Amino acid sequence: MLNLLSILFGLVSLVVVIPATIPLLGWANWFALPLIVIGVVLGQFSSSNGGRNFCLIVLLIAAIRLSLGGGLI
Repeated sequence: MLNLLSILFGLVSLVVVIPATIPLLGWANWFALPLIVIGVVLGQFSSSNGGRNFCLIVLLIAAIRLSLGGGLI
């Protein structure tokens, strides 16, 4: 159950992260980061690792985009 919730949080945050890769929309990643962290924590408490790993991949995409934009743009 926790794995399913983790995947759900990952999908919701991925919907926010994908448009945030467009220039000048990088600030939207700051809204996705708390959702990703919640998904990682829920995935950590789960018996399987699929949801946690998915959230970590989404976190990596958001972090790379934020670092390329200087954390703001």
